[in-house]
Amino acid sequence: MPGRLVLVATPIGNLGDLSPRAARALADADLVACEDTRRTGKLLAHVGVRKPLVSLHEHNERRRIPELLRRLDEGATIALASDAGTPLVSDPGYPLVRAAIEAGHRIEPIPGPSAILAALVGSGLPPLPFTFAGFPPPKAGKRRTFYRRFGELGHTFVVYESPHRLAASLDDAAAELGVERPAALARELTKLHEEIVRGSLGELAAWARERKLLGEMVLVVGVA
Repeated sequence: MPGRLVLVATPIGNLGDLSPRAARALADADLVACEDTRRTGKLLAHVGVRKPLVSLHEHNERRRIPELLRRLDEGATIALASDAGTPLVSDPGYPLVRAAIEAGHRIEPIPGPSAILAALVGSGLPPLPFTFAGFPPPKAGKRRTFYRRFGELGHTFVVYESPHRLAASLDDAAAELGVERPAALARELTKLHEEIVRGSLGELAAWARERKLLGEMVLVVGVA
């Protein structure tokens, strides 16, 4: 029998967002592959599940694939979970999924929490069409080119950004797309201090410069 690779979306902050189906998939798996075994271990404990855990992150994913394919070849069910949200979307897993497909194994996605969609629907900006562009480059020159390219699409686009680069990134976005370009910034989504700040890129850049921010940020940029 071919193995089964189950892609399990996990909470982005609020543990109550783990679906019953996702919890059942974790309980039924023979092995759970995850970014951080400590973090996923806490999630499993929350739902009363004990399973073997193996780390799968950007630094070891290629090395792990033969081992995981061997388990799938034996007929195992492997659950793949990222630290938060849906696997593969700015998280590890794509090379493993491609390898499992090529080896003839079943891929079963279990949908659930997504910071991209939560920020998009809460932004007040046109939701369709939209493009998710991942993380902007860390260096200013490439970052400006990045914003210019996606800003020319003519529809809403969404990016993730780290807190320590946020103010500089918003300054670059405003410089390339215009300080009046409508945007929204979401932070702490689904958590106690959830906040969505709406305004122009210029206003958001000024707002970010005045604050010490923590956690992953989601920036939604509307059309001119």
